[in-house]
Amino acid sequence: MKTTQVVMPHAGGPEVLEFQQRDLPEPGPGQVRLKVEATGVAFAEVQMLRGRYYAQPKFPFVPGYDLVGEVEAAGPGVAVGGRVAAMTRTGAWAERLVVPAAHLVPVPDDLDAGEVVALITNGVTAYQMIHRVAKVAAGQTVLVHGAAGGVGTLLVRLALRAGARVIGTASPGKHDQVRELGAIPLDYRDPLLVERVRQHAPGGVAAVFDHAGGPGLKRSWAMLGRGGILIVYGSAATVDDKGWRLAPYASALGRLLWWSLLPNGRRGRLYGISHRGHFDEDLATVIDLLRKGEIQPRVAARLPLAKAPEALRMLDDRAVVGKIVLEP
Repeated sequence: MKTTQVVMPHAGGPEVLEFQQRDLPEPGPGQVRLKVEATGVAFAEVQMLRGRYYAQPKFPFVPGYDLVGEVEAAGPGVAVGGRVAAMTRTGAWAERLVVPAAHLVPVPDDLDAGEVVALITNGVTAYQMIHRVAKVAAGQTVLVHGAAGGVGTLLVRLALRAGARVIGTASPGKHDQVRELGAIPLDYRDPLLVERVRQHAPGGVAAVFDHAGGPGLKRSWAMLGRGGILIVYGSAATVDDKGWRLAPYASALGRLLWWSLLPNGRRGRLYGISHRGHFDEDLATVIDLLRKGEIQPRVAARLPLAKAPEALRMLDDRAVVGKIVLEP
């Protein structure tokens, strides 16, 4: 069986993406073949295209961090079937693909595939940072950087659901959307940002969720109150840097470790999503929250697979609020 897939052949702009057809092998032991209904577009793919993502494979490769699809065939010893969600990290920008059967999570037939895709990597990331890392509690004030983004919108929703008050940074053009989510919007480029945060939380915030990294980490740390936690889960601010692509993460980790040793009750954590650490359980939880109507991801755009270059341009231009979804 043939499939069409998007390939990143080398570093460059979105225009370098290629569309290729190839024959799919039959699924082997422990594998399934999926027909893709929807696959997400993440800032990780923007970084990958520039060779700046810490966990990317060597060029050329097929990007695509997550998907919702239908099991078409299963290899020997596999009992999985029906509609499923998967975090693939790469490979999902395709009409069909063969994946390991482990960590596939069932998706109810009545849920929208695009909304579920918006909850796979982004939703589990937000859920785990709110509930397993920061342990956000009612009455706290937390700050979400990039509050209009795919992860940011979900962090806001989940923190509010936990009973917290949320301050969200975004560009001024997105402040209305952040306000509609229920957060207090602030301009992340404001040179007096720390002071603005302290006006809303004089004793500092209980948690800061930072997707950008880079020089802004010092400001994020200064926003914390005693006992607060800074969680860094990305390096968007360093996407145009040169040199070793792991340097931003090594730098962030070093700073967080050093700052956490200081006798001020604050601590830092570098978060990265993986299939370990309750992934299946937490994905099932956020899908159930969607089914119950307790959380609603924002799908910014739905595009066919052929418009993958346009999707990356939109994301790189920071022109969207929420998640971009490709529908093969």
